[in-house]
Amino acid sequence: MSKPTVVTSPPSHVPPKATPETIDLYEKRRKIHFRSVKGNFNRLRWAMVLLTQALFYGLAWFDWNGRQAVLFHLTERKFYLFGVVLWPQDVIYLTALLIVSGYSLFLVTTVAGRVFCGYACPQTVYTEIFSWIERKVEGERPVRIKLDQAPWTGRKLGLRAAKYSLWALIALWTGFTFVGYFSPIRELAGNILTWTLGPWETFWMFFYAGFTLLMAGFMREQVCKYMCPYARFQSVMFDSNTMIVTYDAERGEPRGVRLRAVDEKASARGACVDCGICVQVCPTGIDIRNGLQYECIGCAACIDGCNEVMDKLHQPRGLIRYSTENAVRENWARRQMFAHVLRPRVLIYTALLCLIAGAAVWSMTHRVPLRVDVMRDRAVLAREVRGGLIENVYALQLMNIDEQPHRYRLAVAGLPGAAIADSDEVTVPATATQKLVVAVRAPEASDGVHPISFEITDADTPSVSVVEKSTFLMP
Repeated sequence: MSKPTVVTSPPSHVPPKATPETIDLYEKRRKIHFRSVKGNFNRLRWAMVLLTQALFYGLAWFDWNGRQAVLFHLTERKFYLFGVVLWPQDVIYLTALLIVSGYSLFLVTTVAGRVFCGYACPQTVYTEIFSWIERKVEGERPVRIKLDQAPWTGRKLGLRAAKYSLWALIALWTGFTFVGYFSPIRELAGNILTWTLGPWETFWMFFYAGFTLLMAGFMREQVCKYMCPYARFQSVMFDSNTMIVTYDAERGEPRGVRLRAVDEKASARGACVDCGICVQVCPTGIDIRNGLQYECIGCAACIDGCNEVMDKLHQPRGLIRYSTENAVRENWARRQMFAHVLRPRVLIYTALLCLIAGAAVWSMTHRVPLRVDVMRDRAVLAREVRGGLIENVYALQLMNIDEQPHRYRLAVAGLPGAAIADSDEVTVPATATQKLVVAVRAPEASDGVHPISFEITDADTPSVSVVEKSTFLMP
């Protein structure tokens, strides 16, 4: 006899099994049409755009001592920086420059947040330029949004073609200028006009132009949000006394629409009228009212936009402003806020920056404009010559790092009676390397290795002198 089947129902207190939720790890891009804005920070930002681009595009054409003032000549393996000529052996100065740049960035970020990103970063600068062209060709924000949503017509095709063509021209000129810092720009222009441009110059010019067009024209805020490493480690350099773009929630909340005639203090609402201008002008599309976000590049466009609204409402400015977390929380005045800027980490960064920069400048201004390498010629053995003298042969390499030719006198010391057999004077052209073979003769002495030193002295400036050690073999 089979047992009856017992069907049991789950206890009533057991919740039903939840439906799996799908979480997108990558946000789908929402194209940002940020609107133009007027104000003090916008003028400052455009002043930086004009300054940086005047330096970048103009400096390559500036001459110094009959050659390009700033040129990292890869073929000659020389770096020209106005009156300074750097060789591959001067890589220590490049290291110092990178360290100074890094500490400067740390110092500025600790004091004032991401102002470099908002005003001087190439990504921001070229995005501003490309966006200005976009506004001039297609119109302001509402017009551009409608144009994006409209079907393809002859007018839309013409506007897009004009915009992309202007973008491409600027990108190509940028790529040409970039390569012009590594290959003399006038020669580069001549090679382009005669269709004799080299393969590597062609590659890098179009490569840099393509990346400029891609980054500033199409990717824009995606670079700042997902590709730039600086946005990720900036929080390490921030603290509660770092000046950042902040929203005064105590004054602004609760936000809501308010008539112009209603005073902020008399209203039950805060100063924020929830117009959304701060979001519309933001190049990365964030809402600063949600607090500090890593996407914020500190450009202060939201400050200008909010100030415009406050002016129209006849309300005080500063609902969105540059401030610190402590200043907003404690309601500090500006003087109190600036008094907390000189904190230990700022002083440490400043001291290190001044120390390294000062040491680099001192080293560069006091360096000897002559370098010498001495190597005993191993292919020629020590030999006895006429007069009972012993002769050794050496290969000398003299590097004149000055931009003027110099005459140098050669002498040898360290071994009694030792002297240079041939001419003891040589002329080295400006910024050139001279190789010569020198025979040194000395009276016969005990067998073995004897230390000697070569002394190379500038004939016109005796204070410029270099001593290099070597050895003399007695058979």
